[in-house]
Amino acid sequence: MDLDEGSSTTQTEDVTFECQAKPETQMHNSDEDRKDFFIERDGERFAGTHLIIDLMQAEQLDDLAYVEETLRDCVTAAGATLLHIHLHHFTPNGGVSGVAVLAESHISIHTWPECGYAALDVFMCGDARPHEAVEVLRKAFSPERVKVEEHRRGREV
Repeated sequence: MDLDEGSSTTQTEDVTFECQAKPETQMHNSDEDRKDFFIERDGERFAGTHLIIDLMQAEQLDDLAYVEETLRDCVTAAGATLLHIHLHHFTPNGGVSGVAVLAESHISIHTWPECGYAALDVFMCGDARPHEAVEVLRKAFSPERVKVEEHRRGREV
């Protein structure tokens, strides 16, 4: 994934924890039987990928139906499972705020159409592909600039 110049992966202090199932729901030790949906990539094990996305000089940020359709397209492209979507249309500026709740986590959006700016969080675990949502957003809102930061949540070192 290409990130715009100046964007980076932000890291704060390392937090390590152990994910243990309760005794009555303890799973077998083999990787195939795990039910925690942690991801293993590049030698790291973590709960999920959290993308912080900024769209600048974007269009159609005040169209509630269009924003909903775009979030649904993001879910489909990422291979995620939509559970519920809730959006709110603000007046008088026409901004939209809301969330698509996923089985794999969520996508949230907050727009400032008067500034051409949108802030999104895309957080997904399991086999979902959150980076696929970025291209959907780029095509849908035609921003002049996109900034993406990736955080690996719940890293186990």
